[in-house]
Amino acid sequence: MVAPIPVQLFCSDLDGTLVGNPESSHRFKVAWSKIPEKRRPLLIYSSGRLVDDLRRFYVDEDVLPVPDFAIGGVGTQIYDEKGERMLEEYYQHLAQKWDVRLVQSLMQNVRGIRPQPAEFQHAFKSSWFLDRATPETLREIEHSLAEAGLEIAVVYSSGRDLDVLPRNATKGGALSWLCGRLSVPLDRVLVAGDTGNDATMFLLPGVRSIIVENAQPELFEATVDIATYTSRSVMADGVLDGLRHHGVISRMPGAAEGEFSSENFEPSFRMLFTGSQLGPLSDDERSYIHLAYSKALDALRRNITTIGFSACSLDDNAVTGTDANYRSVWARDASLTILFTLDLDDPNVRQCQRASLITLLDAISPTGQLPANVRIDDGVPDYSGVGNICSIDSGLWVIIAFYGYIEKTKDFEFLRRYADHLQRAMNWLSAHDSNNDGLLEIPEAGDWTDLFGRSYNVLYDEVLWFRTNVCFGRLLEFLGQYEHAADYLRWSQQIRSRILETFWPSTIVPFGDPRPHRFADRQFDLGDTQYLLAEITPFSFNWRCDVLGNLLAFLMNLLDITRARTALRFMWGVGVNHPWPVANLYPVVQAGDPDWRAYYTVNLLNLPHHYHNGGLWPFIGGMWVQFINRLGFHEIAARELHRLAQLNQLGRDQEWEFNEWAHGATGRPMGKAFQAWSAASFIRACHELDLAPKRPPSHG
Repeated sequence: MVAPIPVQLFCSDLDGTLVGNPESSHRFKVAWSKIPEKRRPLLIYSSGRLVDDLRRFYVDEDVLPVPDFAIGGVGTQIYDEKGERMLEEYYQHLAQKWDVRLVQSLMQNVRGIRPQPAEFQHAFKSSWFLDRATPETLREIEHSLAEAGLEIAVVYSSGRDLDVLPRNATKGGALSWLCGRLSVPLDRVLVAGDTGNDATMFLLPGVRSIIVENAQPELFEATVDIATYTSRSVMADGVLDGLRHHGVISRMPGAAEGEFSSENFEPSFRMLFTGSQLGPLSDDERSYIHLAYSKALDALRRNITTIGFSACSLDDNAVTGTDANYRSVWARDASLTILFTLDLDDPNVRQCQRASLITLLDAISPTGQLPANVRIDDGVPDYSGVGNICSIDSGLWVIIAFYGYIEKTKDFEFLRRYADHLQRAMNWLSAHDSNNDGLLEIPEAGDWTDLFGRSYNVLYDEVLWFRTNVCFGRLLEFLGQYEHAADYLRWSQQIRSRILETFWPSTIVPFGDPRPHRFADRQFDLGDTQYLLAEITPFSFNWRCDVLGNLLAFLMNLLDITRARTALRFMWGVGVNHPWPVANLYPVVQAGDPDWRAYYTVNLLNLPHHYHNGGLWPFIGGMWVQFINRLGFHEIAARELHRLAQLNQLGRDQEWEFNEWAHGATGRPMGKAFQAWSAASFIRACHELDLAPKRPPSHG
């Protein structure tokens, strides 16, 4: 076997890649310093920030290791740290057929465009905001500038940020110029990034690359036909995973290796967590989490059947009447269980993951509808929920889970076997965007809250729709259908922009935008929100906080870290994690509210603090733990994981039931025992926090 060519130079983006989670940034700094100096690659940071701004991360704030060079302004500046000077000779390389004043004059004619603040501009960078620009618009901009005799590059990222640069600039152009100056061959270069403005680095011939899990679909679109390493970890942890994959480091640092004490949190969050139990876990508390992990494995295995994961243990729950539905492989329950257990090295679990997908995909309707569930006793599929209403999110979850399974197992033959089924399912789902605005129209009670009155544009479903398009695009990429894949990845960017615009309203007018705020024009005067709203219709909106929808928006890489932290402040402040983590809705719907429905009294399920109306759901609690950890609060996340273990220990008939749900006020279990997704979500949270036992108990 030929040894891989060693990496001689590593170049990484900052925001969303090395910067975002302060704990993972610290892990990167420590791991980089431990690489022996003789074999440590040259380190370069490449950012959209100007050099003076990006240098603060290692000069003023000591967040990152000092690099050898810093590339700023999307490839328009290069700073030599050892020489302590800007490479002025690079500007000569950029100046050919470039006139920043002419660029600014022409760009002002673009409809809807507005300039970015002065601190983002300089002589070789003209930066603008342009919301949801289409490929056609970008081509028109390029054409008008070329007609004026300019040789430029247009870089568009994050559905908003547009940079006009000299043709010889861009991150990739700057890196290529610097590698030539340093005599570093491109096949010895490794790059990492998360957005479209990083793509030019990835497209340099011969470079190796790392795409972090939280990358925007625009980067996947740009690199759809080239080999990349896509990490299943986010931000700097994803970079570290990629460095391990490429042989630069030998192991991934543990989550606790970058943990910040609560004493070191920024003041606003230190105050937020006042009154909560803080400090690192004791040995006894860690042992308790390990016990809970082993109990979760037992609960999970009780749900393994020959055709897939059951929703709850068939042997431990008496089912009568409508409860007979629990004797089924449910699309959403099984899909979430698959996603939560992908890291388990257990052949029985892996086989059940595969069996679940086969059962659900084989039951697809002629029109492309995937079933809500398939009965275990007779194999009969059911395509609707309570009230005979179709289940929209079933198909969404199955496609997301199928992608996760293929990405983990690399079973591309399995993908080819079901490629047609998946395309039919996507066609059926796409038909629910009847006005082609990027958002699905959901029938009332047409998703997991099947006894709860939400409809039209529902946050939870729209977030899943965004992720489904990304996942399906990646599956097409695996099949080599690059143009088709790019179409879905491009559309997912439009969906993301629509969700953020629609569900996170604000009265703050964007910089340089003279227009009145469009949401306030077409809806009531809501004001500024601190989370993504639960539901929007043409006639009204639901201002409640859908906790699951907001958690998923961040975990599925739709919500940026700044807004995710704002949402955490709200949810923690109102106590959605009390008495246990975590309630699915805040505040609950009371009788007499406009949102109240008479059918909420059916089986007494959706009374206030019951079931979907503010009940406590352990499977959401596991996502809550992941959410907090990814925001850079490992100590707090570990404490919440310990509390989640205590909830899962409670039961109606025995301990460690991993019950379906608990009452939102009393905290007492009220659902089915040994729920698959409750156990699986706890397992996933333990892995995320690196708190699973190093050698999990073997079956039997």
